[in-house]
Amino acid sequence: MEIRGPLELPAHRQEIELHTLDGLTLVGELATPLDRPAVATLVTLHPLPTAGGFMDSHVLRKAAARLPALADLAVLRFNTRGTSSPRGTSDGAFDGGGAEEFDVAAALDFVHQRGLPRPWLVGWSFGTELALKYGRDHEVEGVILLSPPLHRATAEDVAAWAEDERQVIALIPELDDYLRPAEAAERFAAIPHAVVIPVEGGKHLWVGENQTRRVLTEIVAAIAPDALPLPNEWPPAPVAGV
Repeated sequence: MEIRGPLELPAHRQEIELHTLDGLTLVGELATPLDRPAVATLVTLHPLPTAGGFMDSHVLRKAAARLPALADLAVLRFNTRGTSSPRGTSDGAFDGGGAEEFDVAAALDFVHQRGLPRPWLVGWSFGTELALKYGRDHEVEGVILLSPPLHRATAEDVAAWAEDERQVIALIPELDDYLRPAEAAERFAAIPHAVVIPVEGGKHLWVGENQTRRVLTEIVAAIAPDALPLPNEWPPAPVAGV
């Protein structure tokens, strides 16, 4: 069957709770490969909750639905403070990216307590602001930024990564509402090793199966390139000669 839309491929899926240093409980889900260890872990940070962003925002939900099976990745999704989804509502209230620092820390604490391998922060829109502002404080291999608006993340937040050798990868939609490729190249020039990837025809919300597949492919290319190319059918067709 074709892999598209809401199709969930086989994985272990567990409802989890995160506990912040300021006393809140956040709700989430951990998806891991069904019959083998994960090779790396995506810690996902969702778009702006006041504009409808939550742990089920479609690219993050599809990452959790597909990548444990297709690329042996663990995928952690959660609602930041005050955010609701079908999984439930996290304690607290939206703080514009301030107290959400504790939410990022709680997610990374969970990853390390579980012994999940090679964590990466994957932020989308508002989530990229959290990754840029707070990711350097934690043991992550790198950050992947989907449609970064660079509103709350200041020039100083960006430049602080210049002395950090960990990977910074930004996917910039050609037709983004907030930050397009030419400006993104200028804004990220403060990080000499940043990889800025313009996506032709892309839009801020990555609507459509082609855009979803492009995003998931770029994530896997950075973290688990041996899994490429990602199949479009399940179960995958056998490789010729194997």
